[in-house]
Amino acid sequence: MSKQHPEVNAFRALLERQASPLGTWLMAGTASNAEALGHAGFDWLLIDMEHGPIDFRDTWQMLQAVDCTPATPIVRVASSDDPALVKRALDLGARTLMFPYVQSAEQARRIVTSAKYPPLGQRGFAGIHRASRYGAFSDYGKLANDLTTCIVQLETPEAIERLEEIAAVEGVDALFIGPGDLSAALGCIGNLQDERVQALMRSAAQRARAAGIPVGTLGPNPEMVKGFVEMGFDYVAVGSDLVFMLQQAKSVLARMKGQTDHAPMKVAY
Repeated sequence: MSKQHPEVNAFRALLERQASPLGTWLMAGTASNAEALGHAGFDWLLIDMEHGPIDFRDTWQMLQAVDCTPATPIVRVASSDDPALVKRALDLGARTLMFPYVQSAEQARRIVTSAKYPPLGQRGFAGIHRASRYGAFSDYGKLANDLTTCIVQLETPEAIERLEEIAAVEGVDALFIGPGDLSAALGCIGNLQDERVQALMRSAAQRARAAGIPVGTLGPNPEMVKGFVEMGFDYVAVGSDLVFMLQQAKSVLARMKGQTDHAPMKVAY
């Protein structure tokens, strides 16, 4: 955390100063991967506690690693309905959290409650933890509510239908559209190019912009992600640490074994 000003949320500042910040997913659970990709040039990195083998000790070490690079970390918690997970991630020093599979404004309000100290919420207070720099950041408790950014993830047609209601919840700072789960909900699991998925993605980007709230998404390759930027998404991600490793491994193996064609990986989140 040494690189960031104690009174600034780095991800929020990134959205304000830069068009379409580019990130990627950290799924392997290793601090070395996090640190390497932080130096590779990504603007932000998401530590995925939902789908990866990542526990809180891993998250702690990965946050330390990313904070030694120019990149900004985001932590996606495993569940949007467990306040204990939120509290622990925040105490470890995460200032920007992503919450998966948010379906309603009421669920979004519960999320904000779990992420904020009283009187705005019910986050449990402790004075000594990594977020307060082990007590050295003496004003952390007073400033934490303003420093915490909540990103809620909309992943079904029903959630996108309620986009404006969810965006209007006080304390919801940004939206994120999950195309993988959206494709599953539409009966075309893993096919992000399906016209129904693309239409809902385009609609969500336009409606979020009209509502005045940042909206992000991700895709498996640069071409698709560039298309999402053209749709109006404010921040985007491409691939993941595991995808990059496997793609390069497959490419090297194909060349070494004399194979001229190897299908690109299909990835959905």
